[in-house]
Amino acid sequence: MDELKAAVRSATVIDDHWEMALQQALAQTRDIVADLVVLFAHNAYAEHFPELVRRVRQETGAGVLIGCSGQGIIGTGQEIEDVPALSLLVLSLPGAVLKPAHFTQQMVETCAHPQAWRDQLDIPLDDVNAWLVFADPFHMDCERWLDGLARAYIDLPMLGGMASGDTEEQRTYVFLNDEVFDEGAVGLALGGSYTLLPLVSQGCEPIGEPWTITGVHDNGLIRTISNRPAYDLLVDTFQCLSLDVQFRAQRNLLVGLAADEYRDSFGRGSFLIRPLLGVDRRQGAIAIGALPRVGQTIQFQMRDAATADLDLRELLEQTNARLGTNRPIAGVLCTCNGRGTSMFGLPHHDANIVAEELGDLPLTGLFCNGEIGPVGKRPFLHGFTASLALLIQRQ
Repeated sequence: MDELKAAVRSATVIDDHWEMALQQALAQTRDIVADLVVLFAHNAYAEHFPELVRRVRQETGAGVLIGCSGQGIIGTGQEIEDVPALSLLVLSLPGAVLKPAHFTQQMVETCAHPQAWRDQLDIPLDDVNAWLVFADPFHMDCERWLDGLARAYIDLPMLGGMASGDTEEQRTYVFLNDEVFDEGAVGLALGGSYTLLPLVSQGCEPIGEPWTITGVHDNGLIRTISNRPAYDLLVDTFQCLSLDVQFRAQRNLLVGLAADEYRDSFGRGSFLIRPLLGVDRRQGAIAIGALPRVGQTIQFQMRDAATADLDLRELLEQTNARLGTNRPIAGVLCTCNGRGTSMFGLPHHDANIVAEELGDLPLTGLFCNGEIGPVGKRPFLHGFTASLALLIQRQ
């Protein structure tokens, strides 16, 4: 490992005027000789994004700049919702390999196998320990893009999120070096002495028991679970809950599909959470927001403010124990725009809990239109999730 230590500064500034916000952020981060800058900016500044991005890169001297637009901006211990702001993370990373990438829909359509992705990007597998990625959710097949990238760089952590902005115009922006794109995706392949440790909090509490899917209709409906009508099992699971939990679970029921079928036991974090879309009482079937298959392990879940709070706290405690003495250098938090005050009833929830558990960690991030992070070893696109990428040195 390189004897020189990483250095980092972060700044989060609220201001109606982008130039004033930028000046204040740069003033707080000037003492870093930058290798990498991560930038998130509120969509109120959209008209000035090209100049903003160029100025940040020019004045920090960063070799790589990556980021995107957000309807809410996150910094250390704070979440700034629906107010003009920007967040800047400036890093000096001796011994890092930093390779930026721009992804297009054409690339998604033409890269048919893993080697084609690596050839198109000109980023060898051996140069990558992890990916940090941001995408426009409106003009690209993001599920297919993420699947292709994951197959090309198999079993590597991939974290990030979907850019957000003006929901009525359905227009967002992603930043890479000196350029601003209103479609496609951007990524940073991180290698050398550094990697990303992922934390993905889907905010759910398992209810009932894990079961096995035993029958699926051609249209994707789950017909039977453990050879019982799926709807009947759902009803039985709900009725076994205490009355207060039943009240909380109303309109908050979801399903979890096991990320690893070969585990001896299943618990928090073992499942990919997907919505329960509806039921067919006549057939005894349920519809979920995924393509189920016979043999999958499934468990019903519930999500509300209390379960989301508990899930994030427990995962952070586990992560803190896992880190040991190898403390994170910085963090990038991508949290759903359905969380924040609308879910928890108070501001700064996720960022505050990160600060409580990990200390005064330099943090940047945004409220997303979808969050990216692994369940098991495979990355997925999530909703109502907090995806935290912790930058650490490899040991």
